[in-house]
Amino acid sequence: MAEPIRTTCPYCGTGCGIIAEKSAAGWAVRGDPEHPANYGRLCSKGTTLADTLGLETRLLQPVVDGRPSDWDTAITETAGRIRAVTDLHGPDAFAFYLSGQLLTEDYYAANKLAKGFIGTANVDTNSRLCMASTVAGHRRAFGSDTVPGCYEDLERADLVVLVGSNLAWCHPVLFQRLKKARDLRGTKVVVIDPRRTDSCDIADLHLPLAPGSDVALFNGLLAHCEAAGALDFAFIDAHTTGFSETLAAARAGDVAVTGLDRGNLTRFFDLFATTRKVVTVFSQGVNQSSAGTDKVSAILNVHLATGRIGHTGMGPFSVTGQPNAMGGREVGGLANQLAAHMGFDPVSIDRVGRFWKAAKMATSEGLKAVELFRAIDAGKVKAVWIMATNPAVSLPESDLVRRALAKCPVVIVSDGVADTDTLRFAHIKLPAHAWGEKSGTVTNSDRTISRQAPFLSPAGEARANWWAVAQVARVLGHGQAFAWPGPQQVFDEYARLTGFENGGSRDLDLSEALSLDYDRFRPFQWGGKRMFGDGRFYTADGRAVLVPVSHRPPKENLSLRYPLRLNTGRYRDHWHTLTRTALAPRLSGHRPEALLDIHPDDAAKAGLTDGALAVIRSRLGQMIARARLTQEQQPGHVFLPMHWNDCFAAQGLVGRLLPGHTDPLSGQPESKHAAVRVTPFAATWAGALICAAPPPLTPPWWSRHRQGPAQVVEMAGTAPAQIAAQLDALDQHFGPHRLEIVDAARGIARYAWITDGKLVAALFIAPDRPDMARAWVAGLIGTSLEDGSERTAILAGKAPGGQADQGPIICACFSVGLHTIQRLIASGQVSSVAAIGAALKAGTGCGSCVGELKGLLARKETALA
Repeated sequence: MAEPIRTTCPYCGTGCGIIAEKSAAGWAVRGDPEHPANYGRLCSKGTTLADTLGLETRLLQPVVDGRPSDWDTAITETAGRIRAVTDLHGPDAFAFYLSGQLLTEDYYAANKLAKGFIGTANVDTNSRLCMASTVAGHRRAFGSDTVPGCYEDLERADLVVLVGSNLAWCHPVLFQRLKKARDLRGTKVVVIDPRRTDSCDIADLHLPLAPGSDVALFNGLLAHCEAAGALDFAFIDAHTTGFSETLAAARAGDVAVTGLDRGNLTRFFDLFATTRKVVTVFSQGVNQSSAGTDKVSAILNVHLATGRIGHTGMGPFSVTGQPNAMGGREVGGLANQLAAHMGFDPVSIDRVGRFWKAAKMATSEGLKAVELFRAIDAGKVKAVWIMATNPAVSLPESDLVRRALAKCPVVIVSDGVADTDTLRFAHIKLPAHAWGEKSGTVTNSDRTISRQAPFLSPAGEARANWWAVAQVARVLGHGQAFAWPGPQQVFDEYARLTGFENGGSRDLDLSEALSLDYDRFRPFQWGGKRMFGDGRFYTADGRAVLVPVSHRPPKENLSLRYPLRLNTGRYRDHWHTLTRTALAPRLSGHRPEALLDIHPDDAAKAGLTDGALAVIRSRLGQMIARARLTQEQQPGHVFLPMHWNDCFAAQGLVGRLLPGHTDPLSGQPESKHAAVRVTPFAATWAGALICAAPPPLTPPWWSRHRQGPAQVVEMAGTAPAQIAAQLDALDQHFGPHRLEIVDAARGIARYAWITDGKLVAALFIAPDRPDMARAWVAGLIGTSLEDGSERTAILAGKAPGGQADQGPIICACFSVGLHTIQRLIASGQVSSVAAIGAALKAGTGCGSCVGELKGLLARKETALA
């Protein structure tokens, strides 16, 4: 039995500790009870990490111009093409596009090469898409990108305000910590969000404000706190500047633009003003806006003016989306920063240049994400090295991004998987370590640095990203500056830089980390638990800056042609562009495909019914998704997930709908506010294909997900000829031994392909979505069909012997389905979430499904009333 390995979860910015253990049955994971982020808790995604360790989707060796290669050739080609571009067009013709999935050591190496030795600051990251507005807000208020508080504050506060943060789905472990505090000590919770999300399950008050009106709301709160005598003038006078102008701007605002009920507004304002210990948690609903930085400032202004910062149970708290978004911020992963929280001021440029002994130091800010890909499209940037991210999916203006990558002369992609929408444009593909193989550090949302330690041998020829950068630097002639034998030496150099000529003048100083055992150090929080408790900030005069801000509406206007406001975001059990979570069947059970959340009134106007396919169009493009009618959406607003892409669906890419409006300071795109219209998809047939690995798919719409050992492909089309074309493709792929039952009059057909007596594929066609036991059929793929009755059952699509289909997964932690829960509730044996948990374990894991369990119980009570 191997010794358990302590490492860190690769999903959200909570940064949960993981213990990986190997047994005869393989690897298993559990929460680390000693890690200060989670104390043993895990969400559904963390719980299923062991299910994602297979090699079937991995990139296992370098590929150059479509041909398998070796590392020496790939490094030589990468360096040669970068040199050719920069020699001919200058250093700014090259760019890195990085990721919050990278380790700090990877981030540091890329930044050092580009900003210190190639001479370009064109180094940006997908973290630009999730928290750049927070960085800008922090820097102009505090003089530094400093998160003031810690997770413990969620448990020590008397009031927690969630703003644009569906904590229950996006940071489930933090949500559980907050829920426990509410249960034990009566913490009040206010949720500010246009949608009614599962986070509202523990809310004392939900404020469904008009999208984009956060500045007006918090300006109104500031003015109310002044009128209620809740401001801390001693703190304001001693430790801030800009108060008078900020208060005047707040007084001049109009809270009516929030669209909120006056009584609920007053209730929130009074609760905030009379509660000293307040934590305001904010996330993408604040950041992803053309006014994102101002929204952050409006929140910071209230906390600074009331002195509620830097002390136990109080403060503004940004929760980040990715496991190392914070580490990337620390080492200069953004185009407008240098490493160690330094900027592009002359003193910092000189300091970093001297420390690195830089051959060619960048002297001004580089291109931010959206403008970077526009520059590629315009031919100004001619070589890009993309690491651990999928910009062809995640960025707005997706068609522009794809056009840019298609015409870019040099596209290098480092990734752990073999196929993504972005990798399809790569001239050079470099296989990178995946989670379980990585060795380095990550920083979570409350400044806690943890080790991500390896417990698996690298797959194939996969290598660390920092190593690949160092090898390219060596070929470019900078080997001495990148001669790190391992990740510890990269981290040590970075830690030394944080302390270089610091003396307390900068917030980030990791000098003490140099004394730690790199391979065994336990998580530690830099800067201490809380910052700014002494009223000292990192501005020139040591005072925090209150910034006057005013409401600005979203950039994209609604119209008669595009009357609905589109909001985008994450699903509970999925992550980014599905490359990891799609490997775990349990994680696809809850939301196996993209759903359009739409209010019933809007659906009626559009001619949509629940479960029907819809076409969603903006002025830029279109997407197809299945309608989910729900009162969680306000009329006039729709919601779509960010995860699906061309590898997992046809016409499932939400980025095609999103315009590239950005915040003028942070450069963060406005991903919550597109204008769209919705119409029915004119399907004349629908199908479900179940097989181990789908062949090329030809229908105009399809979406695939894993179900047990198989893939289930939902599909739909507009003409019978599309069915025939798909059948031809399936026959070519699976062979001619096909069983079939066809009822042409009813538009029903069922097919099964048998090879050597084993079921290899089944296809079910109907005028509407086929009614058949998908999970049961998926479980038979690859198995022998011993008699005719089994083959008959397959063609019927019904499990023999009355085997029940448990339906969509509600509890991913314990794989408990909707139908199983409904049957238990209908039996009358349970009447509470606790009773369901006792009987089925549902809701007893990460707890993210508790809101849905309550909804199922409530629906029974309503039916009985």
